[in-house]
Amino acid sequence: MDNLRGIFLVILSMALFSVEDLWIKQLTVSLPTGQVIGMLGMGGMVMFALAARFGRSPLWHPAMRHPSFILRTASEAVAAVCFITSLSLVPLSTVAAVFQATPLAITLGAALFLGESVGWRRWSAICVGFVGVLIIIRPGVQGFQPQALLVLGAVLAIAARDLASRHLPAALSSVTVSFYGFAALIVAAPFLLLLTGATPVAMVQPDPLRLLGAVLFGTSGYYTIVLATRVGDASAIMPFRYARLVFSLIIGMVVLAERPDALTLLGAAIIIASGLYTYLRERRLARASR
Repeated sequence: MDNLRGIFLVILSMALFSVEDLWIKQLTVSLPTGQVIGMLGMGGMVMFALAARFGRSPLWHPAMRHPSFILRTASEAVAAVCFITSLSLVPLSTVAAVFQATPLAITLGAALFLGESVGWRRWSAICVGFVGVLIIIRPGVQGFQPQALLVLGAVLAIAARDLASRHLPAALSSVTVSFYGFAALIVAAPFLLLLTGATPVAMVQPDPLRLLGAVLFGTSGYYTIVLATRVGDASAIMPFRYARLVFSLIIGMVVLAERPDALTLLGAAIIIASGLYTYLRERRLARASR
């Protein structure tokens, strides 16, 4: 029963994140991307400041000087800039498809930088998965969207963030870490505005509602995924994280009138299959080592 609850919560969180992506994409139509990033950062900070107050979690701790915390916070900013910029330039379905390569990038980073043992089977799965990414992006051929490389940048930054999170001091609460992750967006926003030459503009309806929805759905999705990992076994719930792609494809086709082509769907299928194989292989090895 706990695993069923965990699976439901994971699917719910993926739906929340997909709707958040939609509203962020719609915001970037009328507002500069840097402004959107800054406002999302402020909204997230407010939500986690309230969570810290009610949960009595300190927003300052000497352990924040730890290199892993600094790396994680910086990676959060880079990931947000790349991901939200890609949402403003690339179809939602393409962004969601490439984003599914994140677990492969995490395994790759763990092998290269943390010294974790990765056998030839998982190396092969990683390579096949990134072939799927190339099929979606299609560099050097007709239909190539160089903006889609920003999604790959977000994937690498999120992998760095998650790998750094493994070495965070135990004294730092999740609420504190998340608060400063959103604070990093406020720091990054002015630099992106300067880089693009854009200036902030006044919001008109329905943009304030979209912003509120994006903040609420984003933080709710974050809370729900954390709750899911505490309720269900990771081995049971992890495969259902790929539901985000399904939701994004549906939203893209129904709301944004996107029509992902056969190569995009093929690439997404290859990425998911490679990610699932890598996960199942890691699970099997973990059991064998007990």
